[in-house]
Amino acid sequence: MRLPSHLPRRTVLQLAAGAAVTGLAGLSIPNALAQTAPASGPRVLRIGHQKGLLSVLKGRGTLEQRLAPLGVKVTWTEFPAGPVQLEALNVGSIDFGDVGEAPPIFAQAAGAPLAYVAATPPRPALEAVLLPASSDVRSVADLKGRKVAYNKGSNVQYFLARLLEKNGLKYTDVQHVHLPPADARAAFEKGSVDAWVIWDPFLAAAEVTLGARVLADAQGVVNNRYYYFSSLNYAARNADVIKVVIDELDKVDQWAAANRSALAAELSQLWGLPRAVVDKSVARTVYGTTPITRAILQEQQAIADTFFDLKLLPRRINLLEAAV
Repeated sequence: MRLPSHLPRRTVLQLAAGAAVTGLAGLSIPNALAQTAPASGPRVLRIGHQKGLLSVLKGRGTLEQRLAPLGVKVTWTEFPAGPVQLEALNVGSIDFGDVGEAPPIFAQAAGAPLAYVAATPPRPALEAVLLPASSDVRSVADLKGRKVAYNKGSNVQYFLARLLEKNGLKYTDVQHVHLPPADARAAFEKGSVDAWVIWDPFLAAAEVTLGARVLADAQGVVNNRYYYFSSLNYAARNADVIKVVIDELDKVDQWAAANRSALAAELSQLWGLPRAVVDKSVARTVYGTTPITRAILQEQQAIADTFFDLKLLPRRINLLEAAV
């Protein structure tokens, strides 16, 4: 697999791992991590995070300051992927984390006791169907019979299903090529696939470094949110702690919305991506932290139902079971 010099293989593979969505079966947490569940005594908030706004919050140190008067100690563990983070929650190794739409659905289907505690606003501009600059495809209807690459079981698979439906196509009208982001990019560059359904920052990287053309993004099709989660037990017993975390995250969000250039500089270093790529992604991101509502859980329920219909889930799940 060949990757361009301006997007290092290590960086792409790290991002691919962070975005991969799989079932939780077969995933395991190192023994040292699995044994970090707190004993009785002072309260602890164990945060799992990927390279995102939680990482920015960690760098600020403000959460520790807010929680100190409550007698709460904060620990941080960085994870390469949402599913691994949720497995850590399932075995009692973390109490809080951040994740996209798909991993918590698979986690709940696998029996993880997760609770959705906050969400971002919709971010439909952060996922899209990409085409090579020279493609003769001009509309979604033109995808009929074409090879479309995407990460199986991810949020973009749901987006693709809804996009095809909205444009009068059946799900089976396209050839589905299941590839993780790094491999999908390589296939896209080689011309082995006709289209690639992907999310930021891979999306922005392909636009900036490959001159890829957006056929359609998710606006008007799906919402594409990001979520913060805890365990049902921790959230029920530590509502005051969860409230402080969400409040501090919202402050970071408000700062990000007002200081996009500074945020892009910080994320460029965090992600190891060119500044032009990060600028493009940050510019179209909607920042904010919102409470979980029944309407938001219904959005997740629609994704879960679609995944079950596509035979990606072993059973139907009820998203209300993940409500605090």
